[in-house]
Amino acid sequence: MGVLIVLLVVLAVLVLLVLAMAVKVVKQYEQGVLFRFGRLIGTRRPGLRLIVPFADVLHRVSLRIVTMPIQSQGIITRDNVSVDVSAVAYFRVVDGVKSVVAIENVGAAINQIAQTTLRKVVGQHTLDETLSETDRINLGIREILDVTTAEWGVEVTLVELKDIQLPDSMKRAMARQAEAEREKRAKIINAEGESMAAAALGDASDSMMAHPLALQLRNLQSLVEIGVDKNTTVVFPAPLMSTIGELGAFLARETAAATSQTAPAPELTASIPGRPLPNGAVKTV
Repeated sequence: MGVLIVLLVVLAVLVLLVLAMAVKVVKQYEQGVLFRFGRLIGTRRPGLRLIVPFADVLHRVSLRIVTMPIQSQGIITRDNVSVDVSAVAYFRVVDGVKSVVAIENVGAAINQIAQTTLRKVVGQHTLDETLSETDRINLGIREILDVTTAEWGVEVTLVELKDIQLPDSMKRAMARQAEAEREKRAKIINAEGESMAAAALGDASDSMMAHPLALQLRNLQSLVEIGVDKNTTVVFPAPLMSTIGELGAFLARETAAATSQTAPAPELTASIPGRPLPNGAVKTV
């Protein structure tokens, strides 16, 4: 009787072990790939799945997007500049069977092919293109990776250049170039302002030549502006001084003319024979 009980207990334990080995759980973000005696049977959807113990092997493949950093690569650009470029790639498995059957380690394979593709694509561009056209470089890397990884059941969703390290000498040269470019723009803007100011002054001078009093009004306005700050020094422009001189000369001429018109006429003296004339002169007839 005791032996029977022991056998029943052992049998129950074996049944539980078999059930534990036969029951598999495939998560929602996974896909099960089933092999029976080494032969591909098919795939299993998420949920509770039963397999034949010791005969079936179930591989779970994650279908989530995987973030894979691409380590920094020393690359020589097309214009012979050495740069260190690192990137990041995003991929996901779209065919679980191919990702298990076609390649041994899909993550390591994508990492290696991404490094070589990064060196190849960046090496075909100049430094300026690498810095300014990153979107085009990212698209080129992704297209090359998609062609290769499609046979592995993997889709590369995104590739982005993460960091571009330049030599210190190149950084200083680019800083000098940027500074020179800014100075050039400043000089061009200054020259354009001077040209516009000269054109405006030319138009103003034409208007003042047509209206001479405009210049005097402008001079008086300048004096008003000087006096706003309680400045005790008054500066008279040269045209104003010449105008004052001309006005003084005009007043002097007018005063002289008025004086000559109001002066009395000289007296007439009769000359008598033998009578001495002024200054001791004697007139004889």
